[in-house]
Amino acid sequence: MRFSIIGAGALTGLGLCASAATAQTESLNVVATIKPIHSIAAAVMTGVAEPRLLLDGTASPHTFSLKPSDAKALSAARVIFRVSDGLEPFMIKVARSLPKSVEVVTLEKVPGLTLYPMRTGGTFEDHDHDHSKGGKHKHGHSHGDSKNATDGHLYLDLTNAALIAAHMADVLGKAEPASAERFKANAEAFGREMSALRTELDDKTKQLVGRPFIVFHDAYQYFEKRFGLEAAGSVTVSPEVAPSARRLSALRRKVSELKAVCVFSEPQFEPRLVTTITEKTNAQRGVLDPLGVAIPPGPAHYATLLRNLAADLDACLKD
Repeated sequence: MRFSIIGAGALTGLGLCASAATAQTESLNVVATIKPIHSIAAAVMTGVAEPRLLLDGTASPHTFSLKPSDAKALSAARVIFRVSDGLEPFMIKVARSLPKSVEVVTLEKVPGLTLYPMRTGGTFEDHDHDHSKGGKHKHGHSHGDSKNATDGHLYLDLTNAALIAAHMADVLGKAEPASAERFKANAEAFGREMSALRTELDDKTKQLVGRPFIVFHDAYQYFEKRFGLEAAGSVTVSPEVAPSARRLSALRRKVSELKAVCVFSEPQFEPRLVTTITEKTNAQRGVLDPLGVAIPPGPAHYATLLRNLAADLDACLKD
């Protein structure tokens, strides 16, 4: 089951018309890296300006390469919102080369966020993993000590999202003081939206507690822990790295041992690996999308993304 997109006015609860946003679009040039972050920024900026989305379509933040037009947009921005070095590694070098007039806001550093380390070992593939004849390879999905690296998918916790919106309002209010009150009101409306959504998704997911599942790559623990769920393992540490044949065999055994109800692939990657893992087991196959690649960008994207995650989990895990 997929959820339709609600209007931006319904999301913010302020009934703001599109013409008001368009009139001041050029007054504040903001870029957000990925769709969920762009959506939160768009909600906060409703009635003032529209942020630019950097990664659209099926582009992955883990392997994204800038086009000249992207580099130009980033250099012209007043504010850039990104999650972390681990989630968007391409931004590490980019941030160093930007003009001093550009403020790069790393959302992982927002005070009060719930943060989790990346899960490794056991049924979650280690970040120092063997995926070629050359042996061990430390993958760039995280930087520094992989055992202590923060999982960058922090935006999938809607409580984090509300804190991010409030922080965005503060940053944008300083960049454009004349609109500070509007940013603050929009962020508060977004926070109320998240509170209502949490109640809605609590009801949707409580029947799924205790139903083990395996994900394609470990992107969902913030959503899982917010709603009392927990994946039993992951196929690969990152969607761009193919697991070895030995890894796939071990996972097939684990699916049976853990009595996994479902193994989830992702829409932009080849589902053949999941088919291989579930052969000769009782596990069902499903699809989860941590970025919402098929959901149109805009203020309503974020809530739709979380509703779709809950619906897709329910469709595969329910009795």
